[in-house]
Amino acid sequence: MIIRQSENWFRMLLMWHGSVLPSILPQLALMLAVSMVALLGKRVPLETAPFSLLGVSLAIFLAFRNNASYQRYLEARQHWGHVLISGRTLVSQALAYLPASRCDHKLCARRVIVFAHLLRHQLRGSDPRADIERLLGVDAADRLLKQAYRPVALLHELRRTLAGAAEGQPLWMLDAQLNALSDAVGGCERLASTPIPYPYAVLLHRTIYIYCFLLPFGLVHAIGAATPVIAVFVAYTLFALEAIAQEIGDPFGTAPNSLALEAMCRTIERSVLDLCGEPLPAELTAGKDYRLN
Repeated sequence: MIIRQSENWFRMLLMWHGSVLPSILPQLALMLAVSMVALLGKRVPLETAPFSLLGVSLAIFLAFRNNASYQRYLEARQHWGHVLISGRTLVSQALAYLPASRCDHKLCARRVIVFAHLLRHQLRGSDPRADIERLLGVDAADRLLKQAYRPVALLHELRRTLAGAAEGQPLWMLDAQLNALSDAVGGCERLASTPIPYPYAVLLHRTIYIYCFLLPFGLVHAIGAATPVIAVFVAYTLFALEAIAQEIGDPFGTAPNSLALEAMCRTIERSVLDLCGEPLPAELTAGKDYRLN
């Protein structure tokens, strides 16, 4: 995901990095070529009325597709919000309720941080070794990398450690936060393993392209030389909406508009280390563009 400060209206018109325009330029170039063929070649007698009716149906279908994608994006963001809240609360409770003689507070905090990194790497299929070694050491990395479900394995280790250090109500409170973290893992796994049904994407993709490629032949009789401009503009809107739906429909991906999981992990790391009085890593802030993997 790209993190940036809010831009004024004029700069938004010219924005390139972070928009979906670069990814749809080939389609727009093809649309321009089709429009020129419709304008300069032999004109096909198509009426504009069917395009109006089909355009309304296509807009409704696109709205459904984008709403479904945004709901996935929003739910994924909520799960990661719970990871931050529950992880920070867990460390705070351990610091407040468990004496240092019975609990290694710093190790507990580092495990919570590594849990967030492990979840990010699992969702993106990337290698977590560097993050594990940085925070827990080589032995822990070798041990965790043998597990199939590494975030769950680390939570299990953390639960066993806290169970031996707490009892009574503090243990119940700590266990509630561990359960919340486990629920967040399950929610993210469900989203990652259950994409929007493929036939929806295929039907929408085909309909958009057929509609856009036929549109210039229906417009040329009514607007003449303005056909390429209007046809490319309409195609830009439809192609861009489809591209946006594809990007946010995979909230854990590495596309510019997927969730900024690395920035979220950095926030969790800074928040937890701050509770422990440890030095904080640099913050990923707005003002610069970050491609976060």
